[in-house]
Amino acid sequence: MTENKPNILLVEDELHLHEALKLNLEMEGYIVTSALDGTEAMKQIESAYFDLIIMDIMLPDIDGISITENIRVHNNETPILMLSAKSAPADKVMGLKKGADDYLTKPFNLEELLLRVAKLIEKNKRLLVKETIDETYVFGKCSINFKSLVATTYSGEQLELSKKEVLLLKLLIENKGEVVTREKILQVVWGYNVFPTTRTIDNFILNFRKYFEADSRHPRHFFSVRGMGYKFLN
Repeated sequence: MTENKPNILLVEDELHLHEALKLNLEMEGYIVTSALDGTEAMKQIESAYFDLIIMDIMLPDIDGISITENIRVHNNETPILMLSAKSAPADKVMGLKKGADDYLTKPFNLEELLLRVAKLIEKNKRLLVKETIDETYVFGKCSINFKSLVATTYSGEQLELSKKEVLLLKLLIENKGEVVTREKILQVVWGYNVFPTTRTIDNFILNFRKYFEADSRHPRHFFSVRGMGYKFLN
């Protein structure tokens, strides 16, 4: 696997503008996935993780506003930079109300767009982690050493963990008490654009219950929140 680079979904139907943006974004070191219409954009969003979505409003089939609404309804917190030829204040307010994080009107300055892209991606990275935890974390009779990859189970047994198990445990514990979305898990634990199914993450949670729950059928620490993500409680 190569060094993790931010993944951007570029949704723009004007071919010349699309190619120019894609080239410049790639020159900045980003991985860019293209979508020339709303249907393709929806397919990409459902099958891959993105650090940022650049979304044109006027698309041939499904408009950018509708796609943005759909993204937010499904608890996907990926930052969205909306592009539009509509420059009226009411249009900008509408885009932001529907879930866009930023709004840029056409024609725009390329340097300004690249600056906004970088800031949105950096802001998203900072939001991924809510709390810094120590090398060893203790909850109930259990403990996890994130450096040695060793855990003590509820029954007192020593257990070697995989790197992905430790990354997922760390992310859930850092965000204890809050639902961690599938998108965040996929970025932090798998860290690239093609990722496993929800069932794979469910299997990790089931394993955590075997390790750390006295009664895995009635968990106290590790929870799957249907349609949203996963949660850890101390």
